[in-house]
Amino acid sequence: MEWLKAAAEEIIAGIKSSILELNTKEVERLIELLLAAKKKKIFIVGMGRSGFVARAFALRLMNLGFSVYFLGETITPAAEKGDLLIAISGTGATKMVLTAGSAAKEIGATVIAITSFPESPLGQMADLVVNIKGRTKLGWPKEEDYLARQIIGEKEPLTPLGSIFENNCMVFLDSLVVELMHRMGKTEEDLKRKHATIE
Repeated sequence: MEWLKAAAEEIIAGIKSSILELNTKEVERLIELLLAAKKKKIFIVGMGRSGFVARAFALRLMNLGFSVYFLGETITPAAEKGDLLIAISGTGATKMVLTAGSAAKEIGATVIAITSFPESPLGQMADLVVNIKGRTKLGWPKEEDYLARQIIGEKEPLTPLGSIFENNCMVFLDSLVVELMHRMGKTEEDLKRKHATIE
């Protein structure tokens, strides 16, 4: 159980650190765009584990009454000018996410990137970047810094691949839903009424 406990402590510390380091202006702008999109369509995209996080966030936005769709589903409607695309990618370089972002920009939709790398291709194309700290599957921001980290005694993370980013992102988005609930005057009962009844 030694490794389990050590990894759990690392995950919890990473979440706390990422929340403390949030740029409140970025988050406030994200909230503004979401609230302004109440009569628009919101598309969410993410691949792999980021896709699981994206689906969970889409579910909560649906519970709040938004018209929200996860990209790739057969029932996803056409995007139009003024709609929102929220792209979740730790690296900001996932090909399918970049393709979706590029298509959304051409249509005239607003692209929001949630990533650990604001300078990434996704970050550069986005209208808004929300920077969520975390180790992605590509490792730390600069792989060439590995030797320098070893010299100063900085150890490699215990959690595999992109776990830190995705855990941080999940907690951030779940917390964002609570903020949205309060700003929209919604209660848990309101969300329950929108939750699936056939399952």
